[in-house]
Amino acid sequence: MPDPGLWATLRDVTTAVFLVVGSLMSLTAAVGMLRFPDLMSRMHAATKPQVLGLLLLLGAVALQIGSWSAVPVLVLAWLLQLVTAPVSAHMVGRAGYRTKHLRRAMLVNDDLGAVVEQSAERERGRASGPPAREPGQT
Repeated sequence: MPDPGLWATLRDVTTAVFLVVGSLMSLTAAVGMLRFPDLMSRMHAATKPQVLGLLLLLGAVALQIGSWSAVPVLVLAWLLQLVTAPVSAHMVGRAGYRTKHLRRAMLVNDDLGAVVEQSAERERGRASGPPAREPGQT
C-alpha cells in the first residue's frame, strides 16, 4: 500500500505546478493586453491564455479541496468562461472592425470587409430614400 504522505506530497506538488503555470498563463494574457499593438492582437491575447490559465487554477483548487462535490461547480465555472470569452472577443472584434480600430496591414485575410461594405451601402440607401411613414398612415 502506498504511503499516504507520499500522495499528499504529490498532490501538493501538482497543485503548486498548476498554480504557477496557471498564474503565468494569466500573466501572459495581461502582458499581451498591454504590449500588443492593435485591437485584434489584444483580443487574441485576452482570450486564449486566460481560459487555459483559469482551467489550471481551478484544477489546483479541485486538487486541494479533495472532494468530488466541488468538481461540478469548478467545471461549470470553467465552461461558462470557455463559452463567454470567445463570444465576447468576437463581439469586440466586430465592433472594433466596424469602427476602424484595427491595422489593415496586419490582416492576413479580410473576410468581414465585404459584409461591412454591403451593410454600409444598405444604410446609405436608407438615408437617401423616402422618409418612413408612421404606423397607421396610408
